[in-house]
Amino acid sequence: MESLQDENFDNAANAFCDADRRAVYQAIHTRRDVRSEFLPTPVPDALLARLLMAAHHAPSVGFMQPWNFLVVRSPAVKQKVHDAFKVANEEARLLFPDRKRDLYSNLKLQGILDAPINLAVTCDRKRSGPVVLGRTHMPAMDLYSSVCAVQNLWLAARAEGVGVGWVSIFHEDALREALAIPADIVPIAYLCIGYVSHFGDKPALETAGWLPRLAVEDLVFEDQWGNTSAQGNHALLKNLHALAELERTDP
Repeated sequence: MESLQDENFDNAANAFCDADRRAVYQAIHTRRDVRSEFLPTPVPDALLARLLMAAHHAPSVGFMQPWNFLVVRSPAVKQKVHDAFKVANEEARLLFPDRKRDLYSNLKLQGILDAPINLAVTCDRKRSGPVVLGRTHMPAMDLYSSVCAVQNLWLAARAEGVGVGWVSIFHEDALREALAIPADIVPIAYLCIGYVSHFGDKPALETAGWLPRLAVEDLVFEDQWGNTSAQGNHALLKNLHALAELERTDP
């Protein structure tokens, strides 16, 4: 990004310095879902602890902190999880039409056996009792909070030069069985974590031609769903368009 300064307001008292802000945006824009690039190099426990601490500092509704982190190192347990993935992956492949099915068959969608560390992130929906501040009318907020923990960990990992891959092609019961997760605990994410040979310039599925990145300008409305005509929205869209152009010319 050419500038991180807001021309209308000096927020120096609360903002990070320019270099630190750039680092945050760099982590966001260069984060990748890693499947094929894992190295066998062990991940130090001190580094893994930093990633888990970053995840634990995610926002959570009612400060209920509903997550647990199940670290998987055992090759035998990884193999059970991989076996569960293979069953679901073949079922998933057959759901796509022929052209997509062929492309799907050539995609590597997990690094379960390759990554030194696997991590299951779960949600305990009973952690703060039957009534939780902020969850009284939107009960799924605890699940969303747990996803925030995943994102925190993922961005911290990118800053550390560590790759993360999210594997979601499982029957939930099969994953529970492989990891002995209790019936009242919800599996949120199964992550493969490790050092990598490189990070791709673009997301792997974009590079493979599965789907393109959508234009953010088409996804932003103002005040009412579908409304792009508000005066303030025109200025916002102009800035979004400029950022998108910059990203396309200087990824």
